Amino acid sequence: MGHRLSKIYTRTGDAGTTGLGDGSRVGKDDLRIQALGDVDELNAIVGVLRAQISNSELYEKQDWDHKLSLIQHWLFDLGGEVCIPNYTLLQAKSIDFLEQDIDRMNEALPMLKDFILPSGTLACSYAHQARAVCRRAERSLIIVQQRDQNIQNTALQLLNRLSDWFFVASRNLQKQAGGTEVLWQKNINDTI
Repeated sequence: MGHRLSKIYTRTGDAGTTGLGDGSRVGKDDLRIQALGDVDELNAIVGVLRAQISNSELYEKQDWDHKLSLIQHWLFDLGGEVCIPNYTLLQAKSIDFLEQDIDRMNEALPMLKDFILPSGTLACSYAHQARAVCRRAERSLIIVQQRDQNIQNTALQLLNRLSDWFFVASRNLQKQAGGTEVLWQKNINDTI
C-alpha cells in the first residue's frame, strides 16, 4: 500500500464541501457527514476510555484492550460504510460478539432496581459518555437511512447493541474498581 495520506491538507474542502468515498462531493453539513462525525467522535471517546483503562491498576487491561480495539475497528468500518454509500464492511458476527459479551459481563453484576447516574470512576464515566454519543450516532444514522435508504441494517444494529454494551461495561468497570454505582434518587429535593 502506498502513502495514501502523504499530504494532509488538500484545500478541496475550503468552500464547505467534502468528498465521499465514492468520489462524490457533499456539503460538510450533509446528514451523512454529520453521522460520520458522530461515529468519529464515538471512536475518539473509545480511545480515551482505552487509555484510561491502560493507565489504571484497577482493571483487567488485556481483556478490555482487546474488546475496545475490536470496537474501534468496527466503528472505523462503520465510518467506511457511511462514507461510501451502499458499501458493506461490517459483519453480523460483531453484533453476536457484543451480545455474548453483554450477557457474560451482566452475569457478574447485581440486578438493577434503580436508575444509575452516569458517574463513578473515570473509566466508568467515559463508558457512560461513549454510550450517550453512541445513541446520538445511532439517531444520526437512522436519519440518513430514512433519507437515502442505503445504510446497512448491520450498521444500525451495531450501534444499538454497542450502546447497551457501553452501559453494561460502565457497570462492570465500576465493580472491577471496587466502587459502588451512583443511583438516581427520586425525591432528591427532599434532602435540601
